[in-house]
Amino acid sequence: MESNTIYGAADCPVSIGFGQTISQPTLVLNMTLKLDLEPDSRVLEIGTGSGYQTALLGAFSYEVYTVERLEPLYDKAKKRLDAKGFTNIHFKHGDGSLGWPEHQPYDRIIVTASVSRVPDELLDQLDAGGRMIIPVGNNFQQELQMVEKDDNGDVTFSVLEDVAFVRLKGKYE
Repeated sequence: MESNTIYGAADCPVSIGFGQTISQPTLVLNMTLKLDLEPDSRVLEIGTGSGYQTALLGAFSYEVYTVERLEPLYDKAKKRLDAKGFTNIHFKHGDGSLGWPEHQPYDRIIVTASVSRVPDELLDQLDAGGRMIIPVGNNFQQELQMVEKDDNGDVTFSVLEDVAFVRLKGKYE
């Protein structure tokens, strides 16, 4: 029987209000590790949520651009991470389904809500040699995919695992 605990704490999604959740800690860690962050990585995060994963990204990369559509979550995460002294995290309140084109290209992109297909806008914002982690599927069945763009701009997709995420609101619901 598999255990749902890590060092005595539950390893399960947690509600953060407004119909949103933070994924179980092991999934947050696995997604972050799969990004293969470098100290000079510029990262786009779609779905700031509580800021938990944003803090990990900020600790292990050069710059993080994070987009959250729900204003109360945006406000809380920004206040929380600013108070922790992060100066390399840039926040935007708005529709993350289109990315944040003003600061492209990004070495890494992570999306923390599911889409029906990988958005062309995010593919365009991913730099050559870049990597994106994104849940793709419908409301009932989703796969965590790793999208890699080579130096020629060719894109490959690989499935990492089956997952269940809330839907990304916007163009790619």
